[in-house]
Amino acid sequence: MSALELVVYLATGALAGLLAGLLGVGGGVIMVPVLILVFMSLGLTAHWIPHLAVGTSLATIVGTGLASVWAHQRRGAVRWDLTWRLAPGLVIGAWLGAALAGWLPALWLKRIFAIFLLIVGLRMIWPRSVHSASTLPGPAGLFAAGSGIGALSALVGIGGGTLTVPLLARGGIDLRRAVATASACGLPIALAGATGFMLVGWGRDGLPAASTGFVYWPAVAAMLVASIPTAPLGAHLAHTLPVTLIKRFFGLLLMLVAARLLFA
Repeated sequence: MSALELVVYLATGALAGLLAGLLGVGGGVIMVPVLILVFMSLGLTAHWIPHLAVGTSLATIVGTGLASVWAHQRRGAVRWDLTWRLAPGLVIGAWLGAALAGWLPALWLKRIFAIFLLIVGLRMIWPRSVHSASTLPGPAGLFAAGSGIGALSALVGIGGGTLTVPLLARGGIDLRRAVATASACGLPIALAGATGFMLVGWGRDGLPAASTGFVYWPAVAAMLVASIPTAPLGAHLAHTLPVTLIKRFFGLLLMLVAARLLFA
């Protein structure tokens, strides 16, 4: 790994952690597009670049997710009963998402991620209010919802907070508890998704030597080291900076990145 490559991974991890604390944006939204561009510059086999970016992002989210859950748990905000009820669907969905990603051509996986970025960017520019319902779905409904969240999250390399928080908020869960519980739900998604990407990528030609399947460990280590200390800084800045304005600017940036990926 070159010095420049290391600097890019560290900067990406630091930015992902900062924005996670500042805007509540999952690290995968930052890490996946940057990793795609970095892997393209390294001349890796083009067919596996998006897969390697998504798998590496999921493996990194395991570490950042642990730090996030610990911070929320110290405040007693995690609803573990809901986490355990959602977990089976999240795990199975994440495995299915990883299996589907291993079958998809690189171009389609990149397009799916780009469309996801467009949707996230639009929601940041024009946020929609969440209307609470009286109760959450029953066991079958939670399993189905968890499966869908896990599959899409694994497919695009995120922890699923952008999907889990609205589900819980509509079910009448206080927003702070919804965010904390969503961070706990991100752990089974990331663990199952990263494991799935390691398995479906096992033995593929053209992957870096320091990878296990579609997980590139040097990038994981560098981004993890840089992201953990910057997340608390982002949370602190959220109380002093014009977050609404920053969120809209970042939403526009995500849409530009999405357009770049769609037409690259």
